[in-house]
Amino acid sequence: MKIKHCPLIPRLPQECGAAMQYRRTLLFALGAGALANALPTLAQPAKAPEKIWRVGILANLDPADPLLSAFTEGLRDLGYVEGRNLVIVRRVERGGDLDALAAEVVREKPDLIFAPNTVVARAAKKVAGAIPIVFSVAGDPVGVGFAASLARPGGSMTGTTNINSELSAKRLQLLKEAAPKIKRVAILDPKDTSPTMPQQIDEAKRAAKILGIEVFSTNVGRREDFAPVAAQLRKWRADALYVTSNPTNTNNRQLLADFAASVRLPAMYGFRGYVEAGGFMSYGPSEAGLYRRAAYYVDRIFKGAKPADLPIEQPTRFELVINGKTAKALGLKIPQSLLITAEAVIE
Repeated sequence: MKIKHCPLIPRLPQECGAAMQYRRTLLFALGAGALANALPTLAQPAKAPEKIWRVGILANLDPADPLLSAFTEGLRDLGYVEGRNLVIVRRVERGGDLDALAAEVVREKPDLIFAPNTVVARAAKKVAGAIPIVFSVAGDPVGVGFAASLARPGGSMTGTTNINSELSAKRLQLLKEAAPKIKRVAILDPKDTSPTMPQQIDEAKRAAKILGIEVFSTNVGRREDFAPVAAQLRKWRADALYVTSNPTNTNNRQLLADFAASVRLPAMYGFRGYVEAGGFMSYGPSEAGLYRRAAYYVDRIFKGAKPADLPIEQPTRFELVINGKTAKALGLKIPQSLLITAEAVIE
């Protein structure tokens, strides 16, 4: 059989009609297929711009405090990056007028306010209205009226708690183990405005009674307090210090570590930062970890969860941190039992 070859533009349509018809069918099919493949792309709507979230930070800390970095790093790990999808309104000031700063934050219309401790969270609550508030180291969220319960906060506030009052007994017990001869402990209370301070001091006194330790309170808030308080400690024959956990002492952690060194007394603190500043020992949850965990609550709320339904978390892991260099300077030999259980021994 002889095969007829038809040119692209045939001279004899009657001879190549069938071939031309095939080509037209094929080209139509190919064209229709290409058009079909293109249609989904043409029909796809433009991608909506990424939402830019606004977070207000209200804190009575040094603006360069690494605890705040822990919070923003937590946000970044969850995909919230300043300059891309996040705007942070910072009102962070040591010793500032918290009510005025809280009002400034609210005027910036944030989607959420991060107010880490009890004092700043209380200031935010006064003016926030329906704006969600997340805290990270509130001492007693239920007792101060932030939530109906830990499991069901029921309002616009949620976060994590540091349970400082409940840890008072354990801290004094560990201090006694590290320095068995102590009999008189001075509680350094900076007259902080935190509503949980009385409970924290009461728990420390109750624990001290069980341990056979005498306690009394005094105040170190500035370097000018060093000399008169040192004289008080000598008069009372104090042989150890118990530093309460609150925003004022957190801001003064280096000052307090320096003071303890100047009076040559072992001191127990609530968080690792004090020991890293030269303090003797600390026991409590990771404060930086609690700040980082607050970012989880921000993420959940931004994704539609209601603060009222997000349970307030209590820490379940606690770290004992000892400054070995400070122990040597004080002439203390740390028992092996404490060294084994310590999260870290700083040399």
